[in-house]
Amino acid sequence: MLEISQLCKFYNGPEGIIRAVEDVSLRVETGEFVAVQGPSGCGKTTLLHTAGGLLAPDEGEVFIDGKNPYRMTQDERALFRAEEVGFVFQQFYLVPYLTVLENILAPSLALPDPNAKKRAYDLIDRFNLADRIDHIPAELSTGERQRTALARAILNNQNLLLADEPTGNLDRKNADTVLNFFMEFTQSGGSVLMVTHSESASASAHRILHLKNGKIGTREFSKYN
Repeated sequence: MLEISQLCKFYNGPEGIIRAVEDVSLRVETGEFVAVQGPSGCGKTTLLHTAGGLLAPDEGEVFIDGKNPYRMTQDERALFRAEEVGFVFQQFYLVPYLTVLENILAPSLALPDPNAKKRAYDLIDRFNLADRIDHIPAELSTGERQRTALARAILNNQNLLLADEPTGNLDRKNADTVLNFFMEFTQSGGSVLMVTHSESASASAHRILHLKNGKIGTREFSKYN
């Protein structure tokens, strides 16, 4: 589902070039949940944004379901992301003046679907948000905001989820809800790449890779072994 080959992303810093991601290669198979673990500032978010078609690499290639989003026009890439990739972030990034229902439906603006509203209601029921459907984010608990963000991420039936510290602001109960959802998502044929500093969050993944100073380390844990 996702293949990254010799990926590099550099930035100009006050003391010279910052090698945020350097020569990273990894694969996420269909039905697999992969965690990339590492400390703050090690390049995790840059890796995720580059993997998801949001940030063009300086070197290397990215393939999502066999297609390279960086060989597309900007408009083609935006449509491709809407069809193929769901993003889940630590800060949720819900639109503050939209209701739960409206936030979940937001991806349908890029990819209109006559069944979008029915699917949104189904997701609202799935994530126990029915009594919050007309509430704006400021009126929700942290867990409710994250569940709204999860529902939004899969509205378009995406096959790949990219998650950036998705449990970082959550208590254990709500974190478990998110991680259990990721495991269910892969069991149904989806794929998840999650970056996190949390060992407990990583423990739910099928494989754990370790990122340090922009490079994947030699230590890897796999539940398949």
